[in-house]
Amino acid sequence: MAVAEIQPNETVVEIGPGRGILTRALNETGSKTFAIELDRRLHENLEKEFADPPNIRLIQADALTYPFEDLPAPFAVVANLPYSISTPLLFRFLELRSRISRMVLMLQLEVARRIVAREGGKEYGLLSVGVQFYAEPRLEFVVPRGCFRPPPRVDSAVISLRIRATPKVAVKDETFFFRVVRAGFAHRRKSLRNALKDGGFPNDAVEKALGAASITSGNPQRRAETLSIEDFARLADKLVEIAK
Repeated sequence: MAVAEIQPNETVVEIGPGRGILTRALNETGSKTFAIELDRRLHENLEKEFADPPNIRLIQADALTYPFEDLPAPFAVVANLPYSISTPLLFRFLELRSRISRMVLMLQLEVARRIVAREGGKEYGLLSVGVQFYAEPRLEFVVPRGCFRPPPRVDSAVISLRIRATPKVAVKDETFFFRVVRAGFAHRRKSLRNALKDGGFPNDAVEKALGAASITSGNPQRRAETLSIEDFARLADKLVEIAK
């Protein structure tokens, strides 16, 4: 909870409160907490325990479809995200980033490492670029599986994400930028050149853009995982110019 730095009366969203362990801690901070639980039985148990606190609002709903746009902004997200929906839910929150001040999340350790990964490593990929483009992630600490009962099969980690005021790099077309990134990582064993061609980009445009952006100078077989976000931005801007 110290990592989250929750202030009294701050609006907080908790996903999957379960048995209410984190909800109790949030209640002690004096924050205005919206706790969203899908499981009806768990929700009913939470209603019994938190019947009195006026600052806790329990909502029985699916977080993937819940209208977070209706909540007062800005709000912080503090949650132990269900592993099965952690990635799509994270991208959902990034779409709502203008309403979110920060996020403190517990995720599967493997996912957390992919989020904070830098170029050049095997963990670096679309998730890394997608999150770091809009936020500043930091792996705060690892939570071993033995801390849970019953223990899961994997370790977990707590990460913090500070929403950037503006994206990490300026690009001419964000949709096109992410199309390039997705194509680049779609076939990790292939060179970036071939991955982009397989992704539907015209051969001539790919060759011209790679040269104009100085991406493959000295290494024509360069792969996507070696490109920084700035490299991808430069490539996408050249490619969108040529493609149009």
